[in-house]
Formats: sequence, structure tokens, C-alpha cells
Amino acid sequence: MDIGDFGDFVIEVTGLRRSYGGTRRGSGAGGGAGKAARGAKGRAAYEAVRGVDFSVRRGELFALLGTNGAGKTSTVELLEGLAAPSGGRVRVLGHDPFTERSAVRPRIGVMLQEGGFPSDLTARETVRMWAGCTSGARSVEEALAMVGLDRRADVRVKQLSGGERRRLDLALALLGRPEVLFLDEPTTGLDTEARHETWELVRELRDGGTTVLLTTHYLEEAEELADRLAIMHKGRIATTGTVADVVASSPSQISFELPGGFHLGDLPPLAELGVRAHETAGRTVRLRTDELQRAATGLLVWARDKAVDLRGLDIRSASLEEAFLGIAKELGEK
Repeated sequence: MDIGDFGDFVIEVTGLRRSYGGTRRGSGAGGGAGKAARGAKGRAAYEAVRGVDFSVRRGELFALLGTNGAGKTSTVELLEGLAAPSGGRVRVLGHDPFTERSAVRPRIGVMLQEGGFPSDLTARETVRMWAGCTSGARSVEEALAMVGLDRRADVRVKQLSGGERRRLDLALALLGRPEVLFLDEPTTGLDTEARHETWELVRELRDGGTTVLLTTHYLEEAEELADRLAIMHKGRIATTGTVADVVASSPSQISFELPGGFHLGDLPPLAELGVRAHETAGRTVRLRTDELQRAATGLLVWARDKAVDLRGLDIRSASLEEAFLGIAKELGEK
């Protein structure tokens, strides 16, 4: 199958389910769409992925985020063809990655959360060994240089730092010049400089046409890299869209200390400032608004007219972290 045969989407997930404990693979609607699989003793299996839908375009970087136990890794393992889904459908490069593994595996790169390298091999020997199992592999030198390990090539794996081992993981994932790259927590253990270098490499790969699916606990990483993202919670997609779309669901915030002699009721009517919620802690006031410029302008004009200083003034747009925490809190209360 040519890459043009399956349109713009190189990853398509529809109604995806994954259960643990006496499960059998379903067949879409009839194989798990609404019923938990049951084990030999009739006990319901644990359903880690509960009807997930999303797609990833060619050349896009898609971030899959979620709280602990949300089902991210369980989902990604199905995309990588490491297991069969309990229900639903997944296609990577137009193929089922589990039943048509031979058509998918040579065209993807996988960086797992933790690699299992022979500790007595050097970084160079590890890459050379892996290259022997990889079609169209880059040279060992190129792979190591891409991740900044060229000067550590002759160091044994057991003597590499945790961050260096993560970079070695990435080098192996890139060996086969993958069309689709799966990165599961790629910068865990890296220092700030190495993390930013990895970000730049991932951007270059995406700009060169590689499709990237990323999982990460670093929300700043997703905010920096993702074209689109999805947030999972308890096996389901809670929200999806561009970073701007997701952030827009969370209000911006203004906080300040009330000037001496003034009370909350002395401020301009908050509704007229576009404030949708507020809270106080002692003399500190926090305003939440979807109209940051309007609210900030109204507040500053009021302070000018009253000839007062707003100490501790902090005006900030919503961030992905705030949106993520808000979604997690809202869903956690349900």
C-alpha cells in the first residue's frame, strides 16, 4: 500500500477498548462496545481504555496526555501493535498494527518508557546490534550524533546516566528513518539543556514529514511541541484540539492585594469587567475571566482613578497546565 492510499490520516482510532483479565478481542460494536469482559470466575475485567476516538494527520505532532492511570500507555501499546484491542479499530499507515505487523513495523519508530539494554555493551555496540535488525538503518555514527551521544559512543550502557540512556532509546527509535514515531515520555531524566535539544530534534523530524505521537507528563513539553493534543481520564478522551483550543476552555487569572481601606464591594461590578468567578484569601483577590484585556483594563483604570497601588498584581493568560488541572479536578469530582 502506498502512503497516499489512506489519505491525510496516518493514525486512526475508532471506539478503541482495552481490558485486562480474561479478555478476548472483540469485533467493534459487538466485541466490547458497552460490556466489560469477564474472567473465568465471572468477575468483570478491568477496562483501561473505554471507547477512544482520535486521528493524527501526516506530519503532525499529536500529544496524548492524562492523569496517572488514564490509559495513555495502554492506548499507545495498541497503536504500536504490541497487543490486540479488546474492541474497536486502530489503523496505522492504513494497516492494523497487530494483525498486519509486518507491513507496519518497518515504517515506525518506538521509544518506550524504559529500554532494556545489555549493560555491558557500549552505546556504539548497542546501536550496531539494533541496526542489524532494522531495514534501511542510518549509520551508527549518524544515529548517535543525532541525540548527542557521539562523544559517549564507547561508554558502556551501565555507565551512562539515566538521561543518556533515554537518548540512546531515542537513537534506536530513529534508526530506521520512521514515517511514524511513537515517543513515550521521551525526556524523563533529561536535564534542561538536553530536554530542549531533544525538543529541537523532534521539531526537525516533524518538519521533515515524520508523524509523531507523544506522551508526556511535562505539560510544558506538550505546549511547546504539539500541533494537537488529547487529554485522557479514566480510559476516555476528556478533550481534544489544538493547544489554543484546550487552553481557551480555562479562564485567565488576575490576582492582587486589596488596597488598605477598600473592600471587594468597592471594586467595579465584576460582571461588567467580564469576570466569571472570584475568590478571596485575606486581602488577596483572585479574578477569573475569559476576557483578560477587558478585565485588566477596567481594574487598572479603577486603581488609577482611586490613586491606589495594586500590590502583588499578577495578570496571566491561562496555561495548558491550568486547563489540564481544571479538567482533572472537574472529572475527578464526577
